[in-house]
Amino acid sequence: MTRYPCPYLGDEVELSDEREQHIAEHHPDLLPDHKHRIGDTLADPDQVRRSKRFGNARLFAKWYDDLLQGKHLVVVVVSEAEPRNRNWIVTAYVTKRIAEGDEEWKRN
Repeated sequence: MTRYPCPYLGDEVELSDEREQHIAEHHPDLLPDHKHRIGDTLADPDQVRRSKRFGNARLFAKWYDDLLQGKHLVVVVVSEAEPRNRNWIVTAYVTKRIAEGDEEWKRN
């Protein structure tokens, strides 16, 4: 398991081995070559959106000019209050356009 600091949430975010394997299998353009960018995106996102699919999930997005000729990295984080406070990555992917979610915060 890997843990990343996330100042926006004021807590750490977990990436389990199982979720990392899921991302590597379903999004091979992201892992393993760009794993470090997951932490960078959580530490300093360009925007945060509320997921339309999952009420307790947020999409952290950051644009990278040098990622596949210019793409966003989106990290989807689920936050759970019960039975304990926990934030964990359900998936992450590379995209040209962020299509989902209501904007919660955006860098000026």
